[in-house]
Amino acid sequence: MVSILLIAQAAILYSSIRPEAVPSGKPLGTFPIRVGPWQLEQEGVIDQDTRDVLKADDLLNRVYTDPWTQQGADLFIAAFRSQRNGKAPHSPKNCLPGNGWTPLNEREIQIDVAARAPIPVNEYVVQHGESRSVVLYWYQSRDRAVANEYKAKFWVIADAIRYDRTDTALIRVIVPILNRDTATAEGTAIRFVQTFYHPIRQFLPA
Repeated sequence: MVSILLIAQAAILYSSIRPEAVPSGKPLGTFPIRVGPWQLEQEGVIDQDTRDVLKADDLLNRVYTDPWTQQGADLFIAAFRSQRNGKAPHSPKNCLPGNGWTPLNEREIQIDVAARAPIPVNEYVVQHGESRSVVLYWYQSRDRAVANEYKAKFWVIADAIRYDRTDTALIRVIVPILNRDTATAEGTAIRFVQTFYHPIRQFLPA
């Protein structure tokens, strides 16, 4: 473990003394208001204090609704062009309990997004008072989707060494659980990710 930490520290030091290649991406504010059957219902407001805490280079917080099923989903994206100077995604694993949500169970699932392979995604069922929701989230760097926070940090170091890049994005989807029907909410969340994954990729650096 000590040797791994020393290697990681050396890698970070090595990458930090070289100029970083900071990629550009499309502004998240221009993300489509309709994707498949899903239509924008509400544009979330992110106050300045929250922006100062997140330190993301670009943010998106929207609620989309499927008019045929009347099901809604909250989409949050925090995009980081660089993770140097202390900038990094805040894990929902820590943020959700801090905002009053109690995790009831958690697991990692695989979602087929019609890519080379299914993507790994964290799934949480959380509760706040009488309300429950299904939460899905993962980290997206270039064409790589990562669920585990430690693996995400490892790949940041690897990309810094190989490509002089540390960009990544946290993508989170929340679907309310109605009438304690967790299975339906989970299915909705998965279908939402399957519909939105490739459009989201188009707005993040390749």
